[in-house]
Amino acid sequence: MIRRLLVRPMLIVLGVLSLAAGTSLSAQTPRRPFGTLREQAERQQRWLDQRLRTVLPALMRKHGVDAWVVPMREYNEDPVFSSLVSPTTFAARRRTIYVFYDKCAASGRTDPGDGSCVERIALGGTSQGGLYEARRAMKAVTAAVGGQQAELWGDEQWSVLKQVLEEKNPRVIAIDVSRTFAFTDGLTAGERDGMTEALGPALASRFKPAEALALEMIATRVPDEVAFYAKLQELVWELTQRMFSSEAVKPGVTRTSDLVWWWRQQVNDMGLGTWFQPSVSVQRKGMTSAQLGEDPVIQRGDVLHCDVGITALGLNTDTQHNGYVLMPGETDAPAGLTAALRNTNRLQDIVMEELRAGRTGNEVLATSLQRMKAAGIDGTIYSHPIGKHGHGAGPLVGLWDYQDGVPGRGDARVIANMWYSIELQSASKVPEWGGQAVRMAQEEDAIIGADGRTSWAIKRQDRLFLIK
Repeated sequence: MIRRLLVRPMLIVLGVLSLAAGTSLSAQTPRRPFGTLREQAERQQRWLDQRLRTVLPALMRKHGVDAWVVPMREYNEDPVFSSLVSPTTFAARRRTIYVFYDKCAASGRTDPGDGSCVERIALGGTSQGGLYEARRAMKAVTAAVGGQQAELWGDEQWSVLKQVLEEKNPRVIAIDVSRTFAFTDGLTAGERDGMTEALGPALASRFKPAEALALEMIATRVPDEVAFYAKLQELVWELTQRMFSSEAVKPGVTRTSDLVWWWRQQVNDMGLGTWFQPSVSVQRKGMTSAQLGEDPVIQRGDVLHCDVGITALGLNTDTQHNGYVLMPGETDAPAGLTAALRNTNRLQDIVMEELRAGRTGNEVLATSLQRMKAAGIDGTIYSHPIGKHGHGAGPLVGLWDYQDGVPGRGDARVIANMWYSIELQSASKVPEWGGQAVRMAQEEDAIIGADGRTSWAIKRQDRLFLIK
């Protein structure tokens, strides 16, 4: 009896402690660097509104089209879809057709610049928060379901599209067809066949593949996106520096895979995502990558490299940073490793100076490589656009295995207000490692400004992160 009396108060005490601990944990506010989901969506909606009012009309006029028709079906969305819809729209509805018509260009009127010239019509789906005029194909349904009007989602929508186009009578109708860019080849064979048959030869004869229109619509960013991107880059830098520090690395214990999952967990815990699996690699004095294996334990004296990305508010980053694990008694990396990083910094400078609006990706690559060789740098350039997609819409500046230029995808032109991942590497012989070549691969995101010139989103790495 006495034993039972003693147990009960103890259980009560433990229960109170557990409740207190639970209350404490639930009261902790999760880190939300960019606000709640609702706040993020509201900001994204403002970006969409501005893009549709300012970017789209200018692009339609630039590429000489009166109308742009973008049809798609659920789970087979056009790549431009995410650049045209609200953040609360995750997929097309059965069939959705977006129609854009420039009434000012058709009538010869001057564009007032407020977005009123381009009519935006959604056949299927919603008005996207009032940004589109939603039109429906309707029919009466049986009394069993209330005798009301029901929306038609199938081939009947082609008849509504035909009515719209006959009403507007555009001279040129842009469609998303391309054999070069995946981003502008969103019109599937089935949708093209159905649309062509339904519209008839008179309207179908006005179709014009306009790959640059969709490409530049996806690539172009608005000013507040740039402001947000700087904050996102600050977060990337914070995390890479923490990952390459004693917080995450315990020499002789930590494996490269531990850092990969450290990154994934940190990003996930902030309610954010990533568009690719991160990677962490090691270079070690006197050893090849084959000798190190796929998942080595990090040791003192190692050079570390990461390739990481974050996805937030529909935008992506792509970053490669480098670190060094200090040997006992060291306070800095060996001079040869610092010089190796400096060579890659010089290559970054060259590409940044050559990358500007109006030039093709292949032109930027050729002049950059010429200057690289003149500077005595042994390197490779493989830079790419970034933004709505990690490997984004726009011209490639090389691929690691295409250093003579990239046919087609490198022939597009850089435009103002787009973003680039300056991705490249150089290899340098390090005296402290017995002349062993050490590869310093770097990747940093940059902004092509409204003036067509390039600047870092915030900065680039010019010192190795040091792990004590």
